[in-house]
Amino acid sequence: MRSIYVVFALLVVLLAGQATPAQADASDAYHRAIDLATQGRDAEAVAMLAGAHEVAPDVWAERMRLAAALISMRTRQAVEPPAADGLNAALVNAYAQAHTAPSSADSRTTGLLAALFPGAGHAWLHRWHDAGTAALLVWPMLLLSLWAWRRGMGPVTVFFVLTTLWLWSGSVFSAVSLAERGSFEAYVLWWQGLWQASGLPGRPW
Repeated sequence: MRSIYVVFALLVVLLAGQATPAQADASDAYHRAIDLATQGRDAEAVAMLAGAHEVAPDVWAERMRLAAALISMRTRQAVEPPAADGLNAALVNAYAQAHTAPSSADSRTTGLLAALFPGAGHAWLHRWHDAGTAALLVWPMLLLSLWAWRRGMGPVTVFFVLTTLWLWSGSVFSAVSLAERGSFEAYVLWWQGLWQASGLPGRPW
């Protein structure tokens, strides 16, 4: 009777030994993909996860599918959580329902306001210090340009006009860039919360 227990124990150890390498390989592939995503190589990370999940054990396959979907979601800046099964996916959907994705700022409106009225684009973004700086840089030069033009000061007028256009275009570019960057940063913070809520191993950022 004792020999039967010994044989049974040996079989369990043997089977466990066979399962462990597969899980170790899946874990290694998963973490290598997460490292790629951390470096900003999202397409490579998604491709690695998509290829590895087909041969991975069930638990790791589920994690890989969800991780690939979330990383792809970040690349596209999508706000709809991926449709997937399992506990991790349920946690993602619960977080998405409780935390609404941030709305992106309209960079076109921001740019139009900045082009029509120096400082207005920054004010639209509630960046009052930047709005004041843009106004202080552009408006005096605009008034000097009009003053020089009224007095017929040819070369001086050209200098003032060119300087005004340079500063004005710079303020427009600044307002548009801040709108786009602010939207991206808000999205990334929301997405990071989504990833953390999923309970997936690793942090791809």
